[in-house]
Amino acid sequence: MIRSFLIGAVAGMRAMTPLAAVAESARDGALPDHNGAPGLLAHPLVSAVTKALAAGELAGDKMPSAPDRIIAPGIAARVVTGAMAGAALAPREQRIPAAMLGIAGAVGGAYVSFHVRMWAIRRFGQVPTGLVEDAAMLAATRWIVGGAPAAARH
Repeated sequence: MIRSFLIGAVAGMRAMTPLAAVAESARDGALPDHNGAPGLLAHPLVSAVTKALAAGELAGDKMPSAPDRIIAPGIAARVVTGAMAGAALAPREQRIPAAMLGIAGAVGGAYVSFHVRMWAIRRFGQVPTGLVEDAAMLAATRWIVGGAPAAARH
Protein backbone atom coordinates (compact mmCIF):
# COMPACT_ATOMS: atom_id res chain seq x y z
CA MET A 1 0.00 0.00 0.00
CA ILE A 2 3.03 2.25 -0.12
CA ARG A 3 2.07 3.06 -3.71
CA SER A 4 -1.24 4.46 -2.43
CA PHE A 5 0.60 6.89 -0.17
CA LEU A 6 3.10 7.81 -2.88
CA ILE A 7 0.46 8.46 -5.55
CA GLY A 8 -1.28 10.67 -2.99
CA ALA A 9 1.95 12.61 -2.49
CA VAL A 10 2.11 13.14 -6.24
CA ALA A 11 -1.52 14.31 -6.19
CA GLY A 12 -0.32 16.90 -3.69
CA MET A 13 1.88 18.31 -6.45
CA ARG A 14 -0.64 18.08 -9.31
CA ALA A 15 -4.20 17.00 -8.60
CA MET A 16 -5.17 15.54 -11.96
CA THR A 17 -2.10 13.70 -13.27
CA PRO A 18 -2.21 10.77 -10.83
CA LEU A 19 -5.93 10.31 -11.47
CA ALA A 20 -5.36 10.47 -15.24
CA ALA A 21 -2.57 7.88 -14.97
CA VAL A 22 -4.71 5.52 -12.90
CA ALA A 23 -7.70 5.99 -15.25
CA GLU A 24 -5.50 5.20 -18.26
CA SER A 25 -4.13 2.11 -16.52
CA ALA A 26 -7.66 1.01 -15.59
CA ARG A 27 -8.79 1.53 -19.20
CA ASP A 28 -5.86 -0.54 -20.46
CA GLY A 29 -6.48 -3.27 -17.86
CA ALA A 30 -2.99 -2.66 -16.45
CA LEU A 31 -3.91 -2.28 -12.79
CA PRO A 32 -3.26 -5.25 -10.51
CA ASP A 33 -6.04 -7.83 -10.35
CA HIS A 34 -8.71 -7.21 -7.71
CA ASN A 35 -7.78 -3.53 -7.41
CA GLY A 36 -9.92 -0.99 -5.60
CA ALA A 37 -10.51 1.20 -8.68
CA PRO A 38 -14.11 2.20 -9.30
CA GLY A 39 -15.31 0.73 -12.60
CA LEU A 40 -15.97 4.23 -13.86
CA LEU A 41 -12.23 4.91 -14.03
CA ALA A 42 -11.87 2.35 -16.82
CA HIS A 43 -14.33 4.16 -19.10
CA PRO A 44 -12.55 5.65 -22.16
CA LEU A 45 -14.31 8.98 -21.71
CA VAL A 46 -13.11 9.25 -18.11
CA SER A 47 -9.56 8.51 -19.24
CA ALA A 48 -9.77 11.15 -21.98
CA VAL A 49 -11.28 13.81 -19.73
CA THR A 50 -8.81 13.26 -16.89
CA LYS A 51 -5.90 13.46 -19.35
CA ALA A 52 -7.25 16.73 -20.78
CA LEU A 53 -7.71 18.16 -17.29
CA ALA A 54 -4.19 17.05 -16.33
CA ALA A 55 -2.74 18.76 -19.42
CA GLY A 56 -4.64 21.93 -18.58
CA GLU A 57 -3.38 21.82 -15.02
CA LEU A 58 0.21 21.40 -16.20
CA ALA A 59 -0.14 24.44 -18.48
CA GLY A 60 -2.04 26.57 -15.99
CA ASP A 61 0.42 25.90 -13.21
CA LYS A 62 3.05 28.08 -14.90
CA MET A 63 0.78 31.14 -15.02
CA PRO A 64 1.46 33.86 -12.45
CA SER A 65 -2.26 33.91 -11.65
CA ALA A 66 -2.32 30.20 -10.73
CA PRO A 67 -3.73 29.77 -7.21
CA ASP A 68 -1.62 28.15 -4.52
CA ARG A 69 -2.14 24.43 -4.14
CA ILE A 70 -2.69 24.80 -0.41
CA ILE A 71 -5.83 26.94 -0.58
CA ALA A 72 -9.04 25.12 0.36
CA PRO A 73 -10.24 24.23 -3.19
CA GLY A 74 -6.73 23.06 -4.13
CA ILE A 75 -6.43 20.84 -1.08
CA ALA A 76 -9.95 19.51 -1.62
CA ALA A 77 -9.14 18.50 -5.20
CA ARG A 78 -5.94 16.81 -4.08
CA VAL A 79 -7.72 14.94 -1.29
CA VAL A 80 -10.33 13.59 -3.73
CA THR A 81 -7.88 12.58 -6.46
CA GLY A 82 -5.35 11.24 -3.94
CA ALA A 83 -8.05 9.07 -2.36
CA MET A 84 -9.30 7.75 -5.70
CA ALA A 85 -5.84 7.06 -7.10
CA GLY A 86 -4.66 5.54 -3.82
CA ALA A 87 -7.65 3.19 -3.66
CA ALA A 88 -7.15 2.16 -7.29
CA LEU A 89 -3.60 0.99 -6.64
CA ALA A 90 -4.50 -1.25 -3.70
CA PRO A 91 -6.31 -4.55 -3.47
CA ARG A 92 -10.09 -4.12 -3.34
CA GLU A 93 -10.33 -5.32 0.28
CA GLN A 94 -7.85 -2.61 1.32
CA ARG A 95 -9.31 0.29 -0.66
CA ILE A 96 -10.49 2.27 2.41
CA PRO A 97 -7.10 2.29 4.16
CA ALA A 98 -5.45 2.88 0.76
CA ALA A 99 -7.72 5.87 0.13
CA MET A 100 -6.80 7.24 3.57
CA LEU A 101 -3.12 6.81 2.74
CA GLY A 102 -3.73 8.60 -0.56
CA ILE A 103 -5.35 11.48 1.34
CA ALA A 104 -2.48 11.68 3.83
CA GLY A 105 0.04 11.65 0.99
CA ALA A 106 -1.89 14.34 -0.90
CA VAL A 107 -2.07 16.74 2.04
CA GLY A 108 1.54 16.18 3.04
CA GLY A 109 2.73 16.34 -0.56
CA ALA A 110 0.84 19.57 -1.18
CA TYR A 111 2.41 21.38 1.76
CA VAL A 112 5.93 20.04 1.28
CA SER A 113 5.96 20.66 -2.47
CA PHE A 114 4.41 24.12 -2.00
CA HIS A 115 7.20 25.24 0.32
CA VAL A 116 9.91 23.75 -1.89
CA ARG A 117 8.30 25.37 -4.93
CA MET A 118 8.17 28.81 -3.28
CA TRP A 119 11.85 28.56 -2.40
CA ALA A 120 12.73 27.46 -5.94
CA ILE A 121 10.62 30.20 -7.56
CA ARG A 122 12.53 32.86 -5.63
CA ARG A 123 15.78 31.37 -6.84
CA PHE A 124 15.01 30.20 -10.40
CA GLY A 125 11.68 31.72 -11.45
CA GLN A 126 8.19 30.31 -11.88
CA VAL A 127 8.36 28.64 -15.28
CA PRO A 128 11.70 26.82 -14.88
CA THR A 129 10.68 25.67 -11.40
CA GLY A 130 7.30 24.48 -12.67
CA LEU A 131 8.89 22.56 -15.54
CA VAL A 132 11.32 20.78 -13.22
CA GLU A 133 8.48 19.99 -10.83
CA ASP A 134 6.40 18.65 -13.74
CA ALA A 135 9.24 16.39 -14.87
CA ALA A 136 9.72 15.01 -11.35
CA MET A 137 5.97 14.54 -10.87
CA LEU A 138 5.52 12.79 -14.23
CA ALA A 139 8.47 10.48 -13.61
CA ALA A 140 7.18 9.63 -10.13
CA THR A 141 3.66 9.01 -11.43
CA ARG A 142 4.92 6.71 -14.15
CA TRP A 143 7.10 4.80 -11.69
CA ILE A 144 4.34 4.47 -9.08
CA VAL A 145 1.48 3.52 -11.42
CA GLY A 146 3.67 1.40 -13.65
CA GLY A 147 5.28 -0.34 -10.68
CA ALA A 148 2.72 -3.11 -10.33
CA PRO A 149 4.39 -6.48 -10.63
CA ALA A 150 3.73 -8.00 -14.03
CA ALA A 151 2.40 -11.19 -12.42
CA ALA A 152 -0.28 -9.17 -10.61
CA ARG A 153 -1.62 -7.54 -13.77
CA HIS A 154 -4.48 -8.75 -15.94
